[in-house]
Amino acid sequence: MAAAGRPVRYFCTAGRGLEPFVAREARARLGAAQVEQAQGKVFFSARARLRDLRALRAAERLFLLVRRRPPLLLFLLLLGRMVHEIQQLVIEEPSSWLETVSRWKNLHDDEIKKENLVPQKRRSEEEINITAKKQKKEKLIEADSEEHQMEEQKKCVVPEGNNNEDSLTGRKIFLEDAPETSKDKSVESNNHSFTFRVSCRCSGAVSKVFTSQEVGRMIGVTLLKQFGWKADLRNPDLEIFVHLNDEYSVVGIPVFRLPLSNREYIKTAGLRSTIAWAMASLAEISAGAFVLDPMCGLGTILLEAAKEWPNVHYLGTDISDSQLQGACKNVKAADLMDKIELLKASVIALPLPSESIDVVISDVPFGKKFTITKDIKLVPDILREMERVLHVGGTVVLLLSQDPHKYVDGPIANYVENDASVNITTDDTNKTVIATDSNPREENGNPQSISSSNKNMEREPHNDKMKCFGSLVLVDSHGVSLGKTNAFICKYKKMPTSGVNSILK
Repeated sequence: MAAAGRPVRYFCTAGRGLEPFVAREARARLGAAQVEQAQGKVFFSARARLRDLRALRAAERLFLLVRRRPPLLLFLLLLGRMVHEIQQLVIEEPSSWLETVSRWKNLHDDEIKKENLVPQKRRSEEEINITAKKQKKEKLIEADSEEHQMEEQKKCVVPEGNNNEDSLTGRKIFLEDAPETSKDKSVESNNHSFTFRVSCRCSGAVSKVFTSQEVGRMIGVTLLKQFGWKADLRNPDLEIFVHLNDEYSVVGIPVFRLPLSNREYIKTAGLRSTIAWAMASLAEISAGAFVLDPMCGLGTILLEAAKEWPNVHYLGTDISDSQLQGACKNVKAADLMDKIELLKASVIALPLPSESIDVVISDVPFGKKFTITKDIKLVPDILREMERVLHVGGTVVLLLSQDPHKYVDGPIANYVENDASVNITTDDTNKTVIATDSNPREENGNPQSISSSNKNMEREPHNDKMKCFGSLVLVDSHGVSLGKTNAFICKYKKMPTSGVNSILK
């Protein structure tokens, strides 16, 4: 997993609410240190090979960190000073740019050398583009993963001439005050052929002063003057990512051309892959377990789980023929026919024996795909059937949109006293159910294993009541974004009926 040399500083973009999942995965999969979470981003340091970085599942995109500075809020009323501060992202520490570009080049050069030593079947550029198009639905909501109020991404246009006038706004203030900087000799000699494109996002207060195009152009022209790089909007060597908001100013270089969230093994995209993986990571899946998705749709949750935890029996059911057909195509495309079985069945009448399932994971679609007023009354029946097929100590992980979540949280819920977040697990030796603290402190610097569990996760604070539905006890809840709507990943554990009744008394 580890690569030689000094740790490299990275950051990932993440859907809102998935930052804790990304942080935990970076520690576990990459042995990451200095992990910091911000809204929509996770920063960390790691020594890792390209294939290990590509294996990240909860993140949207991965970047090499070039610069991270405080926000520009103090200079909002001083236009000239803001221009200066934006240019300082390039001028202040040119060595950080050179080092990051060198790391980016080394990462990809090492990968090419290994591919030449061990020939592999490689997908053509055309095949990659086809995959990207098939996952258009995921890309349409990618912008939301960056920031709650961020603007749509816009590309920087850097003219090749010396015209200081912005072709989009006509404003000339940007470059008139730009200092004339000497080109770095090492860049001029070694990287003179580098071409680049700037992708800029501005949100919050700074977006009211400058557009993304204007900031991108400032960065682009400063790079041209500082390093002698040339702009290429169609096929650049480097893409420079800039994000300015009310929390930070960040510059990075994408490690991969396509987002990490684009899964090559998913033929038709359904639920966002990062959400599906996060749900599976909470489910405490162990080898030999029986895992059920009773509303599997296109099978995204099962695909993500089976790729990460392969030695498991997976069953997906759905009442819709078209959804099952799509799921079948996805399972075949992912080469998981021996892992995942599909069956037509109603979620409220599953053809399964009682207490035959170890884990239930499902996206409850009410409020997203279906009208809530008609179908909300089915939620108790759905939970009762899940409760029936789940054995004591088993886990249920549900994705609930806001309306079903309020319904489950209110009219149909029971409450029991709870002084802390609890993690209810089964002791296989004594066949008993044990309640423990589900939020233990992580030892500093020790990487966590990628287990399907809820340890070391940040979550919504629990109140002093523990919510129950029958013998299902809510032990964890995470608010997440689905693009235009918000939702909750809720984790339940099944307790013995006698245990719940005694607590309720």
